[in-house]
Amino acid sequence: MAKSTGCQTEHREAEAAFTPDLKEFYFRRRGGKYRKNTLVVIRYKDNRLIESVVAPEAGQPFISLDGKVLHLGKKYRERTNSGWSEVKNLGAPFKDIQIMRLTVSSKGTYYFDEVTEKTPIRYSRLVNGKREKPRTLNIDIGKWNAHPFIAPDESYLIWDDQRESGYGGADLYISFRQRDGSWGATINLGDKINTEFSEAYGSVSPDEKYFLFHRNFGGDRGDIYWVDAQVIEALRSK
Repeated sequence: MAKSTGCQTEHREAEAAFTPDLKEFYFRRRGGKYRKNTLVVIRYKDNRLIESVVAPEAGQPFISLDGKVLHLGKKYRERTNSGWSEVKNLGAPFKDIQIMRLTVSSKGTYYFDEVTEKTPIRYSRLVNGKREKPRTLNIDIGKWNAHPFIAPDESYLIWDDQRESGYGGADLYISFRQRDGSWGATINLGDKINTEFSEAYGSVSPDEKYFLFHRNFGGDRGDIYWVDAQVIEALRSK
């Protein structure tokens, strides 16, 4: 597998999210004139790439598999005929949870983190049209686990974590769901992705061809990188 590829800029850019048709690419930018985490979109339209600001401050983006919801932690926007709706709140049972990143499976199950050290990743299923109380995910976690990404079929979970055995400040890890429904061992994604710097915000493109992630060089210096998503299948087969 080739080494990770990215495009370095003068800003900190992270939290990549594509729409299902791959024609809209969302991410957050900070640094320079962008004093807060600004939500930016690059749209492919009329054979051109058009960049614009969605919001001057926003949560970490994740787009539902049907493209109808833009999740922003415990807030969200819905797709309308004229674009995205105003920001809405998830409400109970998430009202008092400081969610950073929330991702959703094809069954509608939420997987999310919280802004506290050693807080486990949790999930909440959609049962008979109602959102159940969040449950703790039984996986091996380190000092700081955050920014989960759940596979559409819930066959694996990716997140970033801090462990003494890692390559840098934070590394990306994966756990595969076993045949009995339990979660397997925590696996480091390896030195083609993880470095002496901090890697975070892993996600897979809707066409499942690319694995995207953020590499932080300190302060407001960091960029979005990608590798062939076969890196995941290579680990699954071990």
